[in-house]
Amino acid sequence: MKHGKKYMEAAKLVDRSVQYDPAEAVALVKKTSIAKFDETVEVHIRTGCDGRHAEQQIRGAVVLPNGTGKTVKVLVFAKGDKVAEAEAAGADYVGGDELIPKIQNEGWLDFDVVVATPDMMGVVGRLGKVLGPKGLMPNPKAGTVTMDVTKAINDIKAGKIEYRLDKANIIHVPVGKVSFDEAKLQENFDALMEAIVKARPAAVKGQFLKSITIATTMGPGVKVNTARY
Repeated sequence: MKHGKKYMEAAKLVDRSVQYDPAEAVALVKKTSIAKFDETVEVHIRTGCDGRHAEQQIRGAVVLPNGTGKTVKVLVFAKGDKVAEAEAAGADYVGGDELIPKIQNEGWLDFDVVVATPDMMGVVGRLGKVLGPKGLMPNPKAGTVTMDVTKAINDIKAGKIEYRLDKANIIHVPVGKVSFDEAKLQENFDALMEAIVKARPAAVKGQFLKSITIATTMGPGVKVNTARY
């Protein structure tokens, strides 16, 4: 992949052979941001898990203390009095069966997170082929299948992010925006790492965290010292 002049200049500031202290890494990431827009700061964690084995899967969620800097649209599948509860809690969209054809046939995906009450999972299950590959399927481990829709919506709007292994056993998550000050990014990063370390599957032998890289959307990656965790 060819990189532009700005990227190459920014990349010179990062020593590829060094694993930086988290605070140094956050400062470097802010310094090497090259885009004209407010870039997202992302963390990429390569794990020693083998996701082909169910007991080595990682999936969960954590509320970032300073949010993600992004306005998140929440769709709630509910019925009965849970519809009014979801609307009162600030859900962007609330519905049931009537939303199936809209999502399946019309390709409507104007939402970032899907929450469902357990009694609606039969309905939501029909959207598995659409929502699954996009990582939008509600899941009890992530707190998105619940009767407490108010808490679920409040947590998501406050900056709750979901983490899970991809096919290469890497976790990719946003921890804020370049416009955040270093202390806020650091707090979010620490909260994420604490959750990931706690989520270590007992079945994983050897090194759990193979590498941690922090980067902006367009900027170079900065390696973080895994020994800290």
